[in-house]
Amino acid sequence: MSKRSTDTRSRILEATIAKLESHGGAGVRMADIAKATGVSRQAVYLHFSTRSELLIAAARHLDDKLDVDGRLAPSRHAATGRERLKRYIEFWGRYVPDIYGVGKALLLAEADDEAAREAWGDRMQALRDGCRAAIDALHGDGDLAPGWSRPGATDALWMLLLVPNWEHLTQRCGWSTEQYIARMTMLAEASFVMAPAENSAVDRARRRAPGRRHHAG
Repeated sequence: MSKRSTDTRSRILEATIAKLESHGGAGVRMADIAKATGVSRQAVYLHFSTRSELLIAAARHLDDKLDVDGRLAPSRHAATGRERLKRYIEFWGRYVPDIYGVGKALLLAEADDEAAREAWGDRMQALRDGCRAAIDALHGDGDLAPGWSRPGATDALWMLLLVPNWEHLTQRCGWSTEQYIARMTMLAEASFVMAPAENSAVDRARRRAPGRRHHAG
């Protein structure tokens, strides 16, 4: 892809993000993006064959601008599952305010707009993948609380962090970003992390399990 083509693609994505934030997902048409970018509608279709592809690319472009990979590094490189869970919630609590304008537009439009629904689904799958990684790390350490399967805990953590819940707590209940992070971390740890007493009991049960050899002294 030539530099000129790359620049045009970037301008199209920037215009799409701006339109999403100002007009909402349902109001963003290919013709509107072409006009805002100063190119023909055919030029937009040359880079993005469908409106769904454009909206998904715009949301991912915003992630690139926000350095999501860099922001996720503390969670991905955490030494323990507990730390990974904590760092992931911290990432999410600071990330959502930055993408809320675009996210809100897609969320509002998804009921009647297939392209917006696909773009929002793509972003929510990324959230679910992060939740799964945190729960898998907990399970790998033997620290996933009793009663939870990995899929079940992933479902529950994903539900806990959904944007409408963040919106209700911060916009309606008045939680600050720091309060959101601290309280959601406390709730997640209480729900999904095995308590020290439970961990000790599990260790004792494993030592007593049939088939284990016991050595005197």
